[in-house]
Amino acid sequence: QVQLVESGGGSVQPWGSLKLSCAASGNIGNINNMNWYRQAPGKEREVVASLTSYGLTNYAESVKGRFTVSRSNAGNTLNLQMNDLKPEDTAVYYCNLHQMGQHYWGQGTQVTVSS
Repeated sequence: QVQLVESGGGSVQPWGSLKLSCAASGNIGNINNMNWYRQAPGKEREVVASLTSYGLTNYAESVKGRFTVSRSNAGNTLNLQMNDLKPEDTAVYYCNLHQMGQHYWGQGTQVTVSS
Protein backbone atom coordinates (compact mmCIF):
# COMPACT_ATOMS: atom_id res chain seq x y z
CA GLN A 1 0.00 0.00 0.00
CA VAL A 2 0.96 3.62 -0.58
CA GLN A 3 0.00 6.62 1.51
CA LEU A 4 0.23 10.19 0.25
CA VAL A 5 -0.22 13.16 2.56
CA GLU A 6 -0.29 16.70 1.17
CA SER A 7 0.50 19.85 3.11
CA GLY A 8 1.10 23.52 2.45
CA GLY A 9 -2.18 24.72 1.03
CA GLY A 10 -3.85 27.92 2.14
CA SER A 11 -5.00 31.35 1.06
CA VAL A 12 -2.82 33.86 -0.72
CA GLN A 13 -3.25 37.10 -2.62
CA PRO A 14 -2.70 37.27 -6.37
CA TRP A 15 1.00 37.26 -7.33
CA GLY A 16 1.80 35.50 -4.08
CA SER A 17 3.57 32.19 -3.57
CA LEU A 18 2.84 28.87 -1.90
CA LYS A 19 4.73 25.62 -1.62
CA LEU A 20 2.90 22.31 -1.50
CA SER A 21 4.49 19.10 -0.28
CA CYS A 22 3.40 15.49 -0.53
CA ALA A 23 4.93 12.88 1.73
CA ALA A 24 4.81 9.40 0.27
CA SER A 25 5.18 6.27 2.35
CA GLY A 26 4.61 2.57 1.97
CA ASN A 27 5.48 0.44 -1.01
CA ILE A 28 7.23 3.06 -3.17
CA GLY A 29 9.00 1.55 -6.14
CA ASN A 30 12.12 2.86 -7.83
CA ILE A 31 10.34 3.57 -11.10
CA ASN A 32 7.29 5.78 -10.95
CA ASN A 33 5.75 9.10 -11.85
CA MET A 34 4.67 11.55 -9.23
CA ASN A 35 2.19 14.21 -10.23
CA TRP A 36 0.21 17.16 -8.98
CA TYR A 37 -3.38 17.45 -10.13
CA ARG A 38 -5.94 20.10 -9.29
CA GLN A 39 -9.69 20.37 -9.41
CA ALA A 40 -11.54 23.65 -9.37
CA PRO A 41 -15.25 23.84 -8.52
CA GLY A 42 -17.35 22.68 -11.43
CA LYS A 43 -14.33 21.58 -13.45
CA GLU A 44 -12.64 18.28 -14.17
CA ARG A 45 -9.46 17.27 -12.42
CA GLU A 46 -6.42 18.25 -14.47
CA VAL A 47 -2.74 17.44 -14.25
CA VAL A 48 -0.61 20.41 -13.29
CA ALA A 49 2.92 19.04 -13.08
CA SER A 50 4.65 15.69 -13.42
CA LEU A 51 8.03 14.38 -12.38
CA THR A 52 9.32 10.95 -13.29
CA SER A 53 11.81 8.94 -11.30
CA TYR A 54 14.25 9.69 -14.12
CA GLY A 55 13.95 13.39 -13.43
CA LEU A 56 11.81 14.37 -16.40
CA THR A 57 9.27 17.12 -15.80
CA ASN A 58 6.16 18.22 -17.58
CA TYR A 59 3.82 21.13 -16.85
CA ALA A 60 0.41 22.27 -17.92
CA GLU A 61 0.64 25.26 -20.23
CA SER A 62 -1.26 27.40 -17.75
CA VAL A 63 1.44 27.04 -15.08
CA LYS A 64 4.65 26.93 -17.11
CA GLY A 65 7.19 29.43 -15.84
CA ARG A 66 5.32 29.88 -12.56
CA PHE A 67 5.25 26.42 -10.96
CA THR A 68 8.21 24.15 -10.25
CA VAL A 69 7.93 20.49 -9.29
CA SER A 70 10.70 18.70 -7.42
CA ARG A 71 11.42 15.73 -5.21
CA SER A 72 13.27 15.61 -1.91
CA ASN A 73 13.80 13.23 0.97
CA ALA A 74 15.31 10.51 -1.18
CA GLY A 75 12.51 10.98 -3.66
CA ASN A 76 9.70 10.27 -1.22
CA THR A 77 8.50 13.87 -0.96
CA LEU A 78 7.01 15.66 -3.94
CA ASN A 79 7.03 19.44 -3.84
CA LEU A 80 5.28 22.09 -5.90
CA GLN A 81 6.58 25.63 -5.67
CA MET A 82 3.89 27.96 -6.96
CA ASN A 83 4.80 31.55 -7.75
CA ASP A 84 2.86 34.44 -9.28
CA LEU A 85 -0.39 32.80 -8.30
CA LYS A 86 -3.57 33.83 -10.06
CA PRO A 87 -7.22 33.56 -9.01
CA GLU A 88 -7.68 30.87 -11.64
CA ASP A 89 -5.18 28.71 -9.75
CA THR A 90 -7.76 28.32 -6.99
CA ALA A 91 -8.51 24.61 -6.63
CA VAL A 92 -8.01 21.55 -4.51
CA TYR A 93 -4.57 20.19 -5.30
CA TYR A 94 -3.98 16.45 -5.22
CA CYS A 95 -0.77 14.47 -5.09
CA ASN A 96 -0.69 11.39 -7.30
CA LEU A 97 1.70 8.48 -7.56
CA HIS A 98 1.57 6.27 -10.63
CA GLN A 99 3.54 3.05 -10.51
CA MET A 100 3.14 -0.43 -11.93
CA GLY A 101 -0.20 0.50 -13.46
CA GLN A 102 -1.66 1.71 -10.17
CA HIS A 103 -2.71 5.23 -9.22
CA TYR A 104 -2.58 6.42 -5.64
CA TRP A 105 -4.04 9.71 -4.43
CA GLY A 106 -3.66 12.01 -1.48
CA GLN A 107 -6.60 13.61 0.26
CA GLY A 108 -6.07 16.98 -1.38
CA THR A 109 -5.19 20.42 -0.09
CA GLN A 110 -7.08 23.64 -0.81
CA VAL A 111 -5.35 26.55 -2.49
CA THR A 112 -7.28 29.81 -2.67
CA VAL A 113 -5.98 32.84 -4.52
CA SER A 114 -8.02 35.93 -3.83
CA SER A 115 -7.61 39.60 -3.01
